[in-house]
Amino acid sequence: MAATRERALEAAVELLGTEGIRALSHARVDTRAGLPAGSTSNWFRTRRSLLAGIVEWIAVNERAEFDPALMPMPTDAEALIAVLTAVLELQTGQHAARTRARYALFLELAADPDLGEPHRRQRREVERLAEQLVTAAGVPEPVPSARALMALSDGLVFHRLTIDPTLDLRPPIERAVRALVNH
Repeated sequence: MAATRERALEAAVELLGTEGIRALSHARVDTRAGLPAGSTSNWFRTRRSLLAGIVEWIAVNERAEFDPALMPMPTDAEALIAVLTAVLELQTGQHAARTRARYALFLELAADPDLGEPHRRQRREVERLAEQLVTAAGVPEPVPSARALMALSDGLVFHRLTIDPTLDLRPPIERAVRALVNH
C-alpha cells in the first residue's frame, strides 16, 4: 500500500510541476500514476490533504538529497561555487518539475497558516544548509552572505525554469561568491 501512496505523490508532484496547480486533482493523479480510479483519494481524502502530502513529500526528498551529513562541505570559494552550481543544475534539470511544484505551492499556500508553515519550515532548513556551506567555505558574515546567495539562487532557478533553460549558472554564482569572499 505504501508504494501506491508514493506513486500517487510522485505523480502529483510531476503533474503540479508540469501542468500547474489548476491541473491537480485526485483523478488526474491516479491517471498520471497509472493507479486505479480512487487510489489517490484513498490516501488523501481532500485536496487539502493531498496538498499537505505533496509539501511533505517534497520536503522529505529534498532533505534526503541535501543532507549536510552526506554533502561534501566546501573548504574554499571554488568548492562553494562548484557545490552551488551543482545544486542549481540539479534543481533546474533532473528535478525541474519538483522545483516548479515547490514554487507553485509557495504561491498557492502563502496565506494558509497550516499548509504554508511546513513549506516555510523546509525553506528555513535550506537556509541553514546555505549558512553551513558558506561558513565551511570561509565566507565572512555567513548569515547575510547565505541569504544573498539564496536570493541569487532563487532568481537563477526562476530564470532558468521560465525563460532560459540553457542559462550558464556558474558565472553569476562565481561572481557573487567571489564578491562575498573579498568583501
